Amino acid sequence: ILTHLKKVDVLTLAEEAIIKEAGQLKDQATMLTTVLAGKESHGSDALQGFITSSSAPVSQLILNYDSMVKKHKEVLLQQYEHYRERDSVSCSKLNTCSRTLLLIDGLSDLQQKEHDLMQVGVTRGRKLNHLRQLGLAKLFEPLTRVSLPPRVSLTIGVSGIGKTTWVRHFIRQWSQGAVCSDFHFVLPFTFSELNALEKLSADKLVKMAFPYLSDPSLVLSSPCRTLLIFDGLDEFRCRLNFSDAVPCNDPKKEVSIDDLITNIIRGNLLPDVAVWVTSRPGVASLIPGGLVDRVSEIPGFGPDDIQTFLNYHFSEKDFASKIWAHLQAHKILMVMCYIPCICWMTADTLLYILQSGAPESLPRTCTGLYAHFCCMKAELGEPRGREPIKTEQIHGNNRKLLGNIGRLAFYGLLKHKYTFSEQDLKAYGIDLQLTQGSLGTGVLIRLESTIHTTYRFTHLALQEFLAATFYHVSSKRAIFDLFSESTMSWPKIGFQNHFRSAFQHSQQAEDGHLDVFVRFLTGLLCPTAMKPVAGLLAAGKDDGNQKVWAAGFLQGLMSSGEAVVSLRTVNLAYCLHELQQTELLRSVEEDLRQESLAGKLTRPHCVVLGFLLHVSPECSDQTNLTGSLNYSTVKSLLPQLLYCSHLRLENNSFKDDVMELLGSLLSAKDCHIQKISLADNAISNKGAKALSRALLVNRTLTCLNLRNNNIGSKGAKFLAEALKMNQVLTSINFQNNSIEEEGAQALAEVLQCNRKLVSLNVRKNKIGAEGAKRIADALKTNRTLTKLILCSNQLGDKGTVALAEALKLNQTLLSLQLQSNSISNRGMTALTKALRFNHGLVTLNLRENSIGIEGAKNMAQALQENNSLQNLDLTANLLHDEGVQAISAAIKFNRGLTSLHLQWNFIKSTAAKVLANALMTNATIKLLDLQENAIGNEGVIFLAEALKVNTSLQTLCLQENSLGMDGAIFIATALKGNHQLAYINLQGNGIGESGAKVISDAIRATALSCVVDI
Repeated sequence: ILTHLKKVDVLTLAEEAIIKEAGQLKDQATMLTTVLAGKESHGSDALQGFITSSSAPVSQLILNYDSMVKKHKEVLLQQYEHYRERDSVSCSKLNTCSRTLLLIDGLSDLQQKEHDLMQVGVTRGRKLNHLRQLGLAKLFEPLTRVSLPPRVSLTIGVSGIGKTTWVRHFIRQWSQGAVCSDFHFVLPFTFSELNALEKLSADKLVKMAFPYLSDPSLVLSSPCRTLLIFDGLDEFRCRLNFSDAVPCNDPKKEVSIDDLITNIIRGNLLPDVAVWVTSRPGVASLIPGGLVDRVSEIPGFGPDDIQTFLNYHFSEKDFASKIWAHLQAHKILMVMCYIPCICWMTADTLLYILQSGAPESLPRTCTGLYAHFCCMKAELGEPRGREPIKTEQIHGNNRKLLGNIGRLAFYGLLKHKYTFSEQDLKAYGIDLQLTQGSLGTGVLIRLESTIHTTYRFTHLALQEFLAATFYHVSSKRAIFDLFSESTMSWPKIGFQNHFRSAFQHSQQAEDGHLDVFVRFLTGLLCPTAMKPVAGLLAAGKDDGNQKVWAAGFLQGLMSSGEAVVSLRTVNLAYCLHELQQTELLRSVEEDLRQESLAGKLTRPHCVVLGFLLHVSPECSDQTNLTGSLNYSTVKSLLPQLLYCSHLRLENNSFKDDVMELLGSLLSAKDCHIQKISLADNAISNKGAKALSRALLVNRTLTCLNLRNNNIGSKGAKFLAEALKMNQVLTSINFQNNSIEEEGAQALAEVLQCNRKLVSLNVRKNKIGAEGAKRIADALKTNRTLTKLILCSNQLGDKGTVALAEALKLNQTLLSLQLQSNSISNRGMTALTKALRFNHGLVTLNLRENSIGIEGAKNMAQALQENNSLQNLDLTANLLHDEGVQAISAAIKFNRGLTSLHLQWNFIKSTAAKVLANALMTNATIKLLDLQENAIGNEGVIFLAEALKVNTSLQTLCLQENSLGMDGAIFIATALKGNHQLAYINLQGNGIGESGAKVISDAIRATALSCVVDI
């Protein structure tokens, strides 16, 4: 175009240079139109004349663009609009348009190697906190101003999570101009329809799917920004081979369908086209990470989402609450509901059972759930009249249909085949007409496209269940190995031999794709789970012997094998649960609850414990393995501990060798641990070094508790070096680790550069005044730490003065604890001066120091100016009446303090009178602690009068104050007039039974909400 416009003297060389310098093509086009606009009509006439007469692709695109795009969007919208109702749920907040994707770094080992439902089970559906959320509208945009938009985007999600729903929603939104309007064309394909193709070119593929696009090369050429969507890589019959694929860069050259896809993803073909691939995680790992610019994951439902879904899905709230209660009682079902598709299937099935008037039949296992689902679909297809439906009437054609579908499911599962053609169905004796009935449409979904018609199961787990029903029935009469579809195999006779064979194949499968199949196969031996489909399968009666035998067989497998408990081994415990042989499971869970696992963790117990880490309510919030483990059991359970979010490993006598194991745990990419407590062990500096190496790479741990170990100053230095780099940890506890001054200096260096740490506990570490000085210097510049615990560290006045100077500059520290540090009036005076400048500190703990009357008076002056301090603890100091009187006078005017601790300060009735007078006007103090003083009867009279007037005090501690019977009467009288007090403690006052009766009568009369300890 520029060459032509120069020839006809419309553009000058200088103008051409300005246009070319504009940057990207669209910017150059904008600059061209701007330049031509200043040349009146002959500029635009020359451009239009060239475009009309030229045969160049860009000219043809300009001429036909509007009509092509309009037609394409109309066709897509019409094609995908009828999915809208299927893709939506009744609650708008759970629909795709209201949810976000998670941006991930790549695929974890769990995602690459394990079954989808195992992935969900071990993580309980929880996702890592550090992951960035990404709305669908921004999926193909640059993440920063300087980055480029991704060419190849990969979105993963377990089966049933909604990948296709997301794709369809995106297509509808784009067709309506709501998202990604910078894409001129979006061309969606599914791998299930590509399965019907053998050899073709990129142009031919587009022409076949979108015949109204007359010239595909225009759509696939560089002037256009086009997005190719390939949905469901896991359903592709070909295994993509990026190392051996024949290179191709000609969009008109015909190649095999797998080579075509490989070359498009690699960028040999259509390098200017953006590509979006969706897949289940395991198959997605076939695409080399270096070819993918962005990986995102679709999250499932959390517990709140599941409850919301139930409340909106059912019009009768009573049903929703009953189903929710059942899910809470059976966590293995709740965890599966993380997957929206399974959540829907579960809800409808449980509702059907409740409406049938048989709540006692609600399933407790996944096998029972899917058995009821199939039964429900079979019954729904029969006409209902006055007469009850007969069993044979229900089972008629359904029995043969379910048998053939089960065979299709089983051999499809062995071949990793999850979509099927009409020819596949016919080959397994399935009558296509019967698939349109209730049972057929309930278990199989028909997918139609311009290329091909395919079928798939409602969910992968349903295919596995139906495969198990086929194997269960067939293994009772088969004489050859069922895992070989041909009859040419070694003879295998008897159910138990076939059952063993299934587990042998399952244990050998590296990707775990038979794990759920064998769970269902085992579950079908449980009579209560089998009952709903027994008639449909013509399974006959079971005397229960096989169930007992299977339980022994499974426990035998659990006892043998490698020391390390893998997920494949834990699957055996899942099978025991499906079998409802739960004695061993309940025994280990009870020991876990009572913290009595020590010495009992044999290999079967470790396997069961691995299972409980996934599903037990005891492990839902935290996993407490205090006093239970040693080196060998930690090594055995290591792969399972990886997925705990809050791990308590206290009092296990762990030494440095265990820290090497835990270091590898925290370093793993799959690590989900957010909090770990290693308190009360025997960890030295070598163990701390192992932990420090892990903290350099860990991206999940936010809280580390090392209380009561022996890491010393050297260990503190190792961890400090890691904390300078770590950007995740927010809380660390070094209490009682002898880190001393040298360790404190290392932590001070951390506080100068770390911008994530908010809580630091250095209690009882002998850091001394010099160590406190180092930390104080760091606090002058630190703006993130909010809680600092320096109790029992021999700081003295010297260290306290240094901290006070820091408080004048630091306004972000909220809590400072200085208990037991030999602080006298000098240190207190420095702190009170700082409080006049500081308006950030909320909590100040000065318990068990040597603060006297002078220090109390200085604090009183500070409290008249500072209204940000809320919690002040002066327990066990030397305030006496005079010091408390000064503080009491200050709280008449102070409007910030909410809790005041004055325990054990030699307070008598004189100070109590002034304090009571202050309480008559103070409206903010909610907690007052005066225990272990000597206020006596005279002092309590004043306090009782104050209680009649005060409207803010909620907690009053008066233990050990020599109140006696008379004091009790005064308090009882006050309670009749005070309705705010929620708790009062009068223990140790010699009140006696009579005084107790007076108090209890007063409570019953007017203060029912007040709790009194006598």
